[in-house]
Amino acid sequence: MRHRGTLPFALLLSCLAGRPAAADDAVMTAPSALLRSLLPTVVNITAYIGQTKGDATGRDVTASDAPKDQGPDDQGPNTLTGSGFIIDPGGDIATNDHVIDGAYRIVVMFHDGTTAPAHIVGGTRLADIAIIHVDTAAKLPAIRWGDSEKMHIGDPVFAVGNPLGIGISVSAGIVSALHRDIMDTPYDNFIQTDAAINHGNSGGPLFNLRGQVVGMNTAMISPTTGFSGLAFAIPSNSVHFIADQLTRYGWIKAGWLGVKVEQVTPRIADALGLDKAEGVPGGSPGGFIVAKVDSGSPAAKAGLRIGDVIMRYGDVVPVNQPAFLRDIVHTPIGTATTVTVWRAGQRLTVPVTIAEWPRKKWNALNAPVQTTSVVTQVAPNLGLRLTSLSDDARAQYGLAPDQGGVLVSGVMANTDAAHQGMVTGDVILRVQNVPVATDQDVRTELDKTRAQGRAFATVLILPTVQPIPGPRWIALRIAPDTSGRD
Repeated sequence: MRHRGTLPFALLLSCLAGRPAAADDAVMTAPSALLRSLLPTVVNITAYIGQTKGDATGRDVTASDAPKDQGPDDQGPNTLTGSGFIIDPGGDIATNDHVIDGAYRIVVMFHDGTTAPAHIVGGTRLADIAIIHVDTAAKLPAIRWGDSEKMHIGDPVFAVGNPLGIGISVSAGIVSALHRDIMDTPYDNFIQTDAAINHGNSGGPLFNLRGQVVGMNTAMISPTTGFSGLAFAIPSNSVHFIADQLTRYGWIKAGWLGVKVEQVTPRIADALGLDKAEGVPGGSPGGFIVAKVDSGSPAAKAGLRIGDVIMRYGDVVPVNQPAFLRDIVHTPIGTATTVTVWRAGQRLTVPVTIAEWPRKKWNALNAPVQTTSVVTQVAPNLGLRLTSLSDDARAQYGLAPDQGGVLVSGVMANTDAAHQGMVTGDVILRVQNVPVATDQDVRTELDKTRAQGRAFATVLILPTVQPIPGPRWIALRIAPDTSGRD
């Protein structure tokens, strides 16, 4: 797939110069001022998870990969970095479900560099949307929602997020297509854009030129691991609806009809005589054939049958199956509407009252999202197996012949050392800035630090895996955490 660049933001604005502005089209003439006002509403999210996720389609966020020679007793720092945006000044933040799925700890970094722990309010895997919350005494800057139904192909947009974990970045582009079904969920309705979206952008906002959020950046399709011009965002109307449900109830109180349907194909249309039927919406075969009716459901009570072809839902002719399913889910509970069906060569209008999707059925289909509980062990030796450096070890790990320090020959799983990324082959050079040469040296300095009532000890290590060459400092927990925060 050929790479396609994006239009500079200033050029996008110049394209609007000849277009009459609508009354509510408060397009700003200074893009830098617009961006400066919006950046504080976007956050970086780091999720600490039990295992690394990812697939070939680019639907995931940046993961820290464990070293190839990592032994079975080692556990690397499986952290995922993504994006989010503040939807309520009290601390509610919207992001993708896949950004925080399986996390035992979530840390949010704000635009000014400050960080705060977050907990999950609720999430839905089917829609890939989650709400997390940070406790804050001060009001946070929140986004303004835009109407995604008013978006058109060619509209300028820009994406903000944390691509590849490098920090908040902005990319500009246009809406390339609407209502895209990339078969990611049963409810796909993506906005396609050529604004650059990479790993780590997941959960970040897609803004229009009025500074309103019109989508949540969620996926990309690429023949490589990088951006290739095909990026997808969940429309803001869907995000807003789900966010409101999650913050109110902690789950989705979805509208429920109680049918399983399939798109009518040309072959099915021919078999049912729909290809020659009069009064078919749109003048061509279409609709959704019912494959199952749940007992006790609104559909069953209304008399819908297996084999019925649903042509119209209320006054709407859904454009495709995902659109039909979304229409049902978004319908307020208790709404009286109609379903137009084709049955045995006749067109019928069936009254139906939408009910609430039974909680047990919803949870079976879309299990509740929760923070995974992980117990961090604090052993006297911090879960580290330490040995003195030998010439063989120096050769094995590519160390200098005169390299000093203490070799890490094993790391116990579920320890802070493992979560901080320590692996076999690392070399401990100092503890609390005191040089160490033996296992006992390390133990002595740790005991001294504990005796001072400290919860952490600084350790200077020479990592066996060095994204940036040279030693680095880490702070290891040496006493149990009783605060509930790390």
